[in-house]
Amino acid sequence: MTARLASAFLLCALPTAVQAADGPAFHFENDILPVLGRYGCSASGCHGKSDGQGGFKLSVLGSDPDADFAALTKEARGRRLMTSSPDESLLLRKGSGRTAHGGGTKLPYDSDDYRTLRTWVAAGMPFGPADAPRVVALRVEPAERVMGPRAEQPLKVIARYSDGGEKDVTRHARYQSNREAVAAVGADGRVTTLDVPGEAAVMAGYLGEVAVFRALVPRPGPAVVADLPRFNAIDELVDRRLAKLNVIASPVCDDAEYLRRVTLDLTGTLPTPAAARRFLADPAPDKRAKLVQELLATPEFADLWALRWADLLRVDRQALGPERARTYYGWVRRSVAENVPFDHFARELLTAEGPLNEVGPANFYQVVTKPGEMASNLAQVFLGVRIGCAECHHHPFDRWTQADYAGMVGFFTPVNARGNAVSAGTAVTLKHPRTGQPVFAHALGAVPPIADPAGDRRAVLADWMTRPDNPYFARNLSNRVWAWLLGVGIVEPVDDVRATNPPSNPELLGALARFTVESRYDVRKLIAFITASRVYQSASRPNPTNERDERNFSRALLKRPEAEVLLDMVSQATGVGEKFQGSPGVTRAVQLWDSKARHDFLKRFGRPNRVTACECERTREPSVAQVLTLLNSPDIQAKLSHEAGTVVRLVRTQPDDAKLTEELYLTFFARFPTADETAVATAHLRRHAVDRRRAAEDLAWALLNSTEFLFNH
Repeated sequence: MTARLASAFLLCALPTAVQAADGPAFHFENDILPVLGRYGCSASGCHGKSDGQGGFKLSVLGSDPDADFAALTKEARGRRLMTSSPDESLLLRKGSGRTAHGGGTKLPYDSDDYRTLRTWVAAGMPFGPADAPRVVALRVEPAERVMGPRAEQPLKVIARYSDGGEKDVTRHARYQSNREAVAAVGADGRVTTLDVPGEAAVMAGYLGEVAVFRALVPRPGPAVVADLPRFNAIDELVDRRLAKLNVIASPVCDDAEYLRRVTLDLTGTLPTPAAARRFLADPAPDKRAKLVQELLATPEFADLWALRWADLLRVDRQALGPERARTYYGWVRRSVAENVPFDHFARELLTAEGPLNEVGPANFYQVVTKPGEMASNLAQVFLGVRIGCAECHHHPFDRWTQADYAGMVGFFTPVNARGNAVSAGTAVTLKHPRTGQPVFAHALGAVPPIADPAGDRRAVLADWMTRPDNPYFARNLSNRVWAWLLGVGIVEPVDDVRATNPPSNPELLGALARFTVESRYDVRKLIAFITASRVYQSASRPNPTNERDERNFSRALLKRPEAEVLLDMVSQATGVGEKFQGSPGVTRAVQLWDSKARHDFLKRFGRPNRVTACECERTREPSVAQVLTLLNSPDIQAKLSHEAGTVVRLVRTQPDDAKLTEELYLTFFARFPTADETAVATAHLRRHAVDRRRAAEDLAWALLNSTEFLFNH
């Protein structure tokens, strides 16, 4: 039998109806859209992209059933679907591979889904009754499971409808794992663990609803028991998680490692040799806590943490001009230096109005000028939630709809940022982009009101956002501060909080958020609480149980400093400052309020341009250019050999090679050299005694290019 005859025979054998005449009627949203979603037709990489594909456009993941129905039944002169000859419908011909299709064969002839689409077409392509039940919730069975390496777990996905009915939708759900190194998931919902211990959250999505399965994969082998101190509640919560994973944390780091780590984390500076000697010789049991309080009170702390918030809040000279950008940055830094409670800080920015040259936070509304961007940026910065996707369609990985997005945007429609001041303009009630119904301003997750709030809408949003029971605000602040100190967030990425990207340790994040609220959003108290924990003070050297753990805080991670901090470290260690074009009086890169100031080193090492509110804009990925800069840059060599620099000064004042080595190690690493390191260094200096200065420069160059110097650990 030829292939053509076989195909014809198979088509003839297909049933002409999916249900009996007296059976339930088709419903486009409930019966057809799930099939298109199952095979990726409505995904953003196929026909769901903004311009569609091949002249055929669907809404992302079926978020707009009316538009999708029209695209299928009315566009392309009705060629896509043919009720008189269903099998000749272009949709089915391409889907089954009988007509060339860029996406390949999606719907085999003998599949149930082909039969469903064919029978729907034959039935006249009904849209279905308007009052048909809708999917309102989703659940996954099992919800969680402890699994061994290389184990499998099939998932069952149940959809609950508005009439109380339930349906198994496993076959048409879409799946995604947030940690594929721990557990991967197939298109059929079968989860497979790998060899990496940890926890993975597997999302199941169906018709705009999502649910999560959590797979916990302990390290194989006999149970291990840790015998480590616990300094505060953080340690108890982390240890519980590690016990479930059968992982032991690394021990507490030594004083030198802690000194360098906390000084860089809090101030972006290296401990001076004198400060290192004092701290290392201090026998006081509380010297680490005292050090933190001293660092929090320094101007360098305000410089570094103002830089971090200025990145997120987009202090942008190109958009504002120099004077306004300085005013904006000045407000941010002053708030950090004066330890303004973070809820007050957020409220001041949210409700800012007045002359831009005088009211620093008002400049945010000059940088971000569209209400939609205002809502998206501030939700991302202060709540850690990304709502931008919901502008055009239901968020593919979260609960947020277009109505949720419009509700947040409604708070900012009255903002008038034209000219030299920000003021409250004419209030506008938005309409749902799909239904055309009015959407009144309301917060994320709130029940939509029947009218817009009276008065300054932004004040209403600020009240909701900074309430102690807000589900996002304190958790977002806690998570960001934790990530800046530990190198990875409890939720990661830190600004992508959603049900399908759960925290690695929910109990820990909850405890930090409660501490933040009870401390009245005092960021310095939060920092002191975190740095006092054994978890923060853990050594960076792994043990056999935790060498593959990067999400459960069993050891200190190596963190590459921000570009500005790294440049300042090089300048400080070599004793030669940097000059910044157009920024007189600025002596450290972290003091730069202008992210557009030209500087090759900063650009090469990932300084952000501040054109988004995403933490990801600051890149930390290594590159060949970075390596070559550190190894071969004439600018760095000029610092090492500068007549007034550290190396030349030490060569002149330290005739003893061992003392010279000791001072260089204290300068670059904030620790004394080991006996072996001293022996190697002094042998090198003696071997090149004829040009001792050049030999010392070579030694300093080697220290500067070491992992120990280039990373905070």
